[in-house]
Amino acid sequence: MTAGGFCKLPNGRVVVALNLPSPATADGPSAVRVLVHAQNRARALTRLRNLGMRAVYLRGNAAPPTPDEITAVLHHPDGLIWRTAPDNGVTALELWRPIKSLLRRPTPA
Repeated sequence: MTAGGFCKLPNGRVVVALNLPSPATADGPSAVRVLVHAQNRARALTRLRNLGMRAVYLRGNAAPPTPDEITAVLHHPDGLIWRTAPDNGVTALELWRPIKSLLRRPTPA
């Protein structure tokens, strides 16, 4: 179900993009696009696994990051951002968010 890809930058680092099912609650988006900037692909996936996304794998390069996505993740201080995954190739005009906002658990009322 996950689609993803990567792009190697001129300095040797990579940007990995993955479409994943949302770890948020039922009222959140059904799928998210996550971008990770790291030293290599293995470290990018390790960063996601360390956040609790244990079953994250990158097979192939079917959905690499676009130039706009690469720019967005390079300009973010954490190098780890997300937004709702586009449906049927239609990109929504939504801002990128830090990964902490996706993983934040709602407080019980």
